[in-house]
Amino acid sequence: MSSPSAKLVATLDPTRYERHFLHGETRSWGETNCYVDLWIETLHGLGLDPIAGLAFCAAIDLEGDQFTFFKYPIADLEALYGLDVIELNVWRSLPEQAREQIELGRAVIAELDAFHLPDTAGNSYQTGHVKTSVTIETIDLAARRMNYFHGAGYWTLADEDYDGVFRLGAHAPAAGVVHLPPYVEVAKLGRRPALDGAALTAAVREQLRHHLTRRPKANPFVAFRAKLERDLLWLKDADLPMFHGYAFATVRQFGACFELLATFSRWLAERDLALGSELLPSATDFEEISTTAKTIQFKLARAVRGKPVDFSPMHDALEAAWVRGFARLDAALTP
Repeated sequence: MSSPSAKLVATLDPTRYERHFLHGETRSWGETNCYVDLWIETLHGLGLDPIAGLAFCAAIDLEGDQFTFFKYPIADLEALYGLDVIELNVWRSLPEQAREQIELGRAVIAELDAFHLPDTAGNSYQTGHVKTSVTIETIDLAARRMNYFHGAGYWTLADEDYDGVFRLGAHAPAAGVVHLPPYVEVAKLGRRPALDGAALTAAVREQLRHHLTRRPKANPFVAFRAKLERDLLWLKDADLPMFHGYAFATVRQFGACFELLATFSRWLAERDLALGSELLPSATDFEEISTTAKTIQFKLARAVRGKPVDFSPMHDALEAAWVRGFARLDAALTP
């Protein structure tokens, strides 16, 4: 008979967990977006290096009303870490399915309601219903307890929160109310060993070459200059939630993305000395984009309150740093 509980990594304890330095206090952007943050801590918790997989950050673009919601590509996770990520068909109790998958040595990534996640206290916890992804690492059906990766850390919940997040007991849908199951993935571990050493460096270098072919053909910050000028006309009359949504979709996305790309460039430069002379200066360029984004975010808050702000120097800095940074990456990777 199966145990009512299952744990993926025996040594993990929420009370002693140390988050990855990508979520440390020294970062300009302590959190990025829910999916990248989730994978940073999930990979870290599994003993893998999340920085190795960040080449995809080079492909960020302005997607109309937002910058790319950047994510670890599933193919990259498989190539570097040996993880096979597949969708789970939720056709019965999710806690029971999660327990079974964890017993099989798989991480369970589920979209849940942040209203019931204690780590979102001060944001969504018990105040707002927001869909977010977590990685379920430990589940105990009998104790009604779950340990999970979310945001910038590794957490635990139990009892009423457990019932709420899985819609059990008093939180179960009323009779006749249709409840759509959440979207769930599982990461199958150990399909093959994760790469390390020279093999990892070579694979990361090739992933960077691939993602550079996906980058925008035109400098996205040229288009962003015109977009911000237009958007300021209506942002001045927008409410606070709309402003925060706008800032998250634009400056926070590219700011956090380019900070990760700077860290990734330094990581690869340390391991591939032949590329280092170009990669290190490019990291400085990408860091300038990140810090300029932070400045724009602060100035934007002033502008929407009706205070005059000249964004031209910031736009100039973004456009020039993007050109320099990618020119240097191209030069480093040219055979």
